[in-house]
Order: sequence, then C-alpha cells, then structure tokens
Amino acid sequence: MVRGVGKADLFASLVVFLVALPLCVGVAMASGVPAELGLVTGIVGGLVAGLLPGSSLQVSGPAAGLTVLVYEAVRAHGIEVLGVLVLGAGLVQLALGALRFGRWFRAVSVAVVQGMLAGIGLVLVAGQVYALGDAEAPGGGLGKLAGLVELPGRADPVALSVGAATIAVVLLWPRWRRGARLVPAPLVAVAVAALVTGVFGLEVRRVEVRGLWDAVRVPEAADLGRLTEVGVIGSVVAFALIASAESLFSAAAVDRLHQGPRTDYDRELMAQGAGNAVCGLLGALPMTAVIVRSAANVQAGARTKASRVLHGVWLLLFTAVVPGVLGWIPVAALAGLLVCAGLKLVPVREVRALWRGHRGELVVLVVTAGAIVLGNLFEGVLLGLALAVAKTAWDVSHVHVETEDLGDAGIVVRVVGHATFLRLPKLLDALEALPRDRAVRLELGGLRHLDHACAAALEGWAAARGEDGTDEGYGLVATRRSTS
Repeated sequence: MVRGVGKADLFASLVVFLVALPLCVGVAMASGVPAELGLVTGIVGGLVAGLLPGSSLQVSGPAAGLTVLVYEAVRAHGIEVLGVLVLGAGLVQLALGALRFGRWFRAVSVAVVQGMLAGIGLVLVAGQVYALGDAEAPGGGLGKLAGLVELPGRADPVALSVGAATIAVVLLWPRWRRGARLVPAPLVAVAVAALVTGVFGLEVRRVEVRGLWDAVRVPEAADLGRLTEVGVIGSVVAFALIASAESLFSAAAVDRLHQGPRTDYDRELMAQGAGNAVCGLLGALPMTAVIVRSAANVQAGARTKASRVLHGVWLLLFTAVVPGVLGWIPVAALAGLLVCAGLKLVPVREVRALWRGHRGELVVLVVTAGAIVLGNLFEGVLLGLALAVAKTAWDVSHVHVETEDLGDAGIVVRVVGHATFLRLPKLLDALEALPRDRAVRLELGGLRHLDHACAAALEGWAAARGEDGTDEGYGLVATRRSTS
C-alpha cells in the first residue's frame, strides 16, 4: 500500500514515466512484437511489482537485455505463445524466491556492478544518438558504434537540434536551484521541446501509440498445452534465469546509488515473478528490473515505492485515456533525456580511483562493460563475474617458498600461504631448483590451503626425489642420498 505520496516521489514518477515510455516502445519493436505490449509490461511493472516488497526504489519494465531472446522465441513458437512463456517464467521466479535463491545474488563484485552500469550506459547512449536525429539504429552494440561514422549524413538536422536543445536544458536547468527544486529538468526539457515543435510546426518524429487494449491477448488452453514441449520449456527456463539475473544484478547496482533501505533479494525475486505472471496472462513482454529507469528514479529524488507505482499509473493514463497527448512529444527530446541518463551511468570517478589503486578491479570493470557493449547484458555480467572470481582466486593464492640450509643435516623447505593450481608453476620451479644430492625436508605446516593439484604434484616430486619420501600430515619428507 502506497501512502503519503510526497512531492519528491511525484516528480520522480513523472521523470521515470518519461524515461520508461520510449524504452517500453523501443524494446517491444526490437523484440518483434507490437509496441503496445511493451507499454503493458511497463504498466504491470509499476502497478504490480511496484507495490510488492523487495526493492523500494527499483523500477521494472521491459528490458533491452531480453530482446534477442524474445525475438528468437516469437520467431520459433509464434507470438501467441509469448504469454505462455512469460507466465511460466514468472511461476519459476516465484518458486526460486520462495526457496530463498535470491540471497545468493548479494555476492556481486563492485567492479562487475560498475561495469554493468557503464556498459548499459554506453549502449543506451549509442542507441539514442540515432534517435536524436530521427535515424534508424543498426542492430547490436558493435553495429551501433560502427554506424556512428555515417550518422551525420543520415540525421535530420531539425530533430538533431531538438535533441541537442533538450540535452542543453537538462544540463543547464539544475543551475537554477530554486526552479530545479520545483520542477525536474527532464520534465522541463520535454515540455519545452513539445511546445516549441508544436507551435512552430516542426516536422519531427513523435511518439505513436494506438490500440493498447487490442494488443492484450490472454493465453488460451491450447496455448498452455505448449508447455509440455521441450523447446517451450527451454525458453521458459531461459526467460526466468536471465530475467532473475538482470533484476537482482540491477538491485545490487541500485543499492549502491542511494542510502535508503537495502533490497530483500528473495522478496524482490518473488515480486518480479508475480509481475511476469501477470504480464504472461496479458500476453505481454517479460519484465525485469531496469537499471536505467531505476537510476533515473533515484537521481530524481524518489524516497519511497510510490514513485515507481505512479509511473505505472502515468503509463496507463496517458496511453489508455489520452494517447493524443503523447503525440506532441518528439522522439528526439526523449532520446536527449536518455543520452543524459546513459552518461550518468558511466562511473568516471570510480574508474579514476581504480586506476590509482586497484587496476585489477579496473580490468574487470572494463571487460564487463565491453562485453555488454559488444554482446548483451547477461553475457557481459557472466563474463565479468567469471573474471572477478578468477582474479580473486589469483589474489588469494599467494605462496612463499622459504629454504634453510642446515649443513650436513640437509635443507629444510617451508611452504607458506595458499597452494593452488594457479601457483603450481612457481612452487615446482622452486622445488626443482634444489640440489639433487642433498637431503631435503619439505614442511607444509604453514599452508592455509592445499588443493588437490598441488598435493598430487608434491607427492610426485617427493616420489621422484627419493624412495623414503613420507607424508606426515602437512610435513612431507623427501630425501635423496648422494651416490658418490
């Protein structure tokens, strides 16, 4: 229940609505389904997931990270099965949340989260630059970057001027602190763009929405029967896992953007599942928490979940009751807002700090962001997590080899630290450099960890060293007598 809606939450909801509108439409079109289905998902994200506990400031709706998966699923199974896929994914998420699997997503590397923010921001900017000039964007992150070379010749100068002016208003309006406290800069920018283009009759592309209720399609019994097909089951599992991962990674990122209550990951996963179940019943796109909308919500000053619920109300109101109002808004103006939002997601200050003191973490950040730009969000985050785990394993696997020459008593070699396969070459190099005509006692009592690979290698070294090699717990003895 949303109580006591404050001015901050009201303004934030309007800002999120303005950010969500083009994303809902754009994601739907990229997914190969009617634009109205993206708006339905955005409405459900606000009115259903927004009301449920989990994350107070995270905003849900259709996400760009699922566009390829949805496109392939619709092409393979037909658009009439989309609702069944999303409904099944929602039920899987509800089960995962009930089993408390969401808590495991709290172990997210800071560098991976920052890389995710940077990657999403760069992809968003690269795509919206085309919309600034009313030009069609190429597919894929790499295609968008390559197409920037030819963009100046394809862009509409009028639309480009509108988009540039919108960016200027967004950047300059906050300098008037009194005005910025009363009305948020994005709202001023869009209102001015709509007013100017309308009064002067400028020919620019505007938002088009029609037939919202006609796009809704409740799955029939025959459609539900498709859940027995192996391919459909695979799509359901993929939808559920990817949507859950994106939502909970987003939650980790949003928690770092504000000082309010932290996310309850299990409840958030169930909220996402409930939202997707409703989206499935309406035949709409799958829903995830979306970092762009969530970041806009936080940056606009939202305090409670009222802002995200109200953003769903505005989507419903303007698309169902007064769709003609949306026709006044230039797409270039909305693109200008998204360019600003995308740039804010690139953690420039954090990159500078990591360069000075933690360059390994910087590598994780850059690789994660690059993989998202060149591939997609899910693959980029997975690669970042794998790299972060590998880096951590390398950092903690420090091993030191200390030698003490006791003269006639032989040589004592002490191995201290964490002996893992990552440091095995260093360990073997040190042992194989020892004189082969001297007795050697290898002491492993200083090891805090010894993995199977290192244990097997040490046993092999001791066996090759002499016949009287013995294993005394962590005191492995290997001797080799001189034959002279």
